[in-house]
Amino acid sequence: MDRIGFVFPGQGSQKVGMGLDLSGEFPELVDTYYRTADEILGLPLSQLCWEGPVEALRDTSITQPAIFLTSLCTWQALRPQGLAPDVVAGHSLGEYTALVAAGILEWTDALRLVRLRGTLMAGVNDRVPGAMAAVLGLPIEDVEKLCAQAAQATGQIVEIANDNEHTQVVVSGQDEAVRWAMAAAKDAGARRAVALDVGAPFHCSLMSEIEDEFSAALEAVEFRDPVVEMISSVTAEPVSDGAEARQVLRRQLTGRVRWTDTVTRMSGAGVGTFIEIGPGKVLGGLCRRIAPQAQVFATFDSRQCASTLEALALAGDRSGS
Repeated sequence: MDRIGFVFPGQGSQKVGMGLDLSGEFPELVDTYYRTADEILGLPLSQLCWEGPVEALRDTSITQPAIFLTSLCTWQALRPQGLAPDVVAGHSLGEYTALVAAGILEWTDALRLVRLRGTLMAGVNDRVPGAMAAVLGLPIEDVEKLCAQAAQATGQIVEIANDNEHTQVVVSGQDEAVRWAMAAAKDAGARRAVALDVGAPFHCSLMSEIEDEFSAALEAVEFRDPVVEMISSVTAEPVSDGAEARQVLRRQLTGRVRWTDTVTRMSGAGVGTFIEIGPGKVLGGLCRRIAPQAQVFATFDSRQCASTLEALALAGDRSGS
């Protein structure tokens, strides 16, 4: 029987109202998670998730804990229904929710780390304004060359941040260099080169200035060995123990997201069903293109959760008949 993989989304999947219908259907989530998160962070995170405003959700220091909390509560809503993963993985920020699902981190520790991560990343952008852009239709080797040319032409930093799927690569760096790379990509035959609405230049060497401070926070938190297999999107390899999980989160700040390799590794290990846990459906779309033979499901609202559970129950009934 196919193994089930849970994949947790990162920044960009946020939207006003996320988690609201689930919290109404499962009121225990409000007391156990939403109110606790508000108290821990000292801000109305639940209200920002459910009501916005949208401008607040664009603030990286808010966006990251908001997505983490929504994904966490979506997973918790599904657990009593008997849906459990064989393997988990997360895209960038989503790796924190995956660590909780794997039993490596306590959710409250992960929440604090995510809030600090977002705050530090936003601070980098305040000091050195940056940008990110998605390049569609060019192989990663060509985009690597364009980044090198852009850096040489502008004297600024631009690097590959995400290898999202075979022909979707995200670059990150300083504004002028990213714009230069986008124009060069279009000239080189890219289908599209699109600026992303993000709060900082993630996953590039500009983030190196926050490594020491964030590493100190990581050292203060307990990391346990996994009880569910987890594939890191930094290494595209299984996380063997808590010490490695801590190191992965440090490397993640400046390292690229190897999502193509991560999904390929999961598929090769027998994962035939991918379920995106949390807001949005972009990550599921990437999984579908990387592993076209797999089933892919979303859980971005209560109706979609019910539809996913029903489809998987039917599939189970058929396989047992």
